[in-house]
Amino acid sequence: MLQLQKGVQLLMDNKQIPDIVVGRLPLYLRTLQKMARETIQVTSSLELGERLGISAAQIRKDLSQFGEFGKQGTGYNIPFLIERIREILHIDRVWDVAVVGAGDVGRALARYQGFADRGFRVVMIFDNNPDVIGTLVADFTVQNTAGLVEAIQNAGIKVAMVSVPADQAQSVTDQLISAGVKAILNYAPISLSVPEGVWVQYIDPAVHLQRMAFYLA
Repeated sequence: MLQLQKGVQLLMDNKQIPDIVVGRLPLYLRTLQKMARETIQVTSSLELGERLGISAAQIRKDLSQFGEFGKQGTGYNIPFLIERIREILHIDRVWDVAVVGAGDVGRALARYQGFADRGFRVVMIFDNNPDVIGTLVADFTVQNTAGLVEAIQNAGIKVAMVSVPADQAQSVTDQLISAGVKAILNYAPISLSVPEGVWVQYIDPAVHLQRMAFYLA
């Protein structure tokens, strides 16, 4: 087991993994976890591919970026592969998350119960609206963004979700970076400027709707 873990780490240390491959790993993990709940113990790249709409060859190629996880003719042991993918994604631990923006989206994120079993938990929420500061959202008291940097530094938080208006998103991001945040999930409809070493992912429902609308005609 230790030898395999070292092998995975060496592969990751010595080559750049394409982001598109990393982006598919959570899809593999979600499907494997569903199969595990169905009490399925072994699967193949073909079965995974059929469930995901991805070719078996692509799945094998993606997983081979991180080592050898299955045997020809016997397939993949699902609990083992789940554990390995969680390690690769660094979600074999739980990451504390700060939410900035206590509007409709921010409140929904703070209340969402689906993060905890996927490697994340919301631990604090911020806003700059005096009418919102001090109110309760789920189990959290909305804190003033004026104290955001200190609060996040003290908590050692590295992950944040931004759900503020577009004209505030960059300044909030600058504060988060000053506080030591390294990963930001941005719901504001704007591209953020961040230094090297900070990773941003964008969630804009309107963009996805517009993309889908192309196919409606």
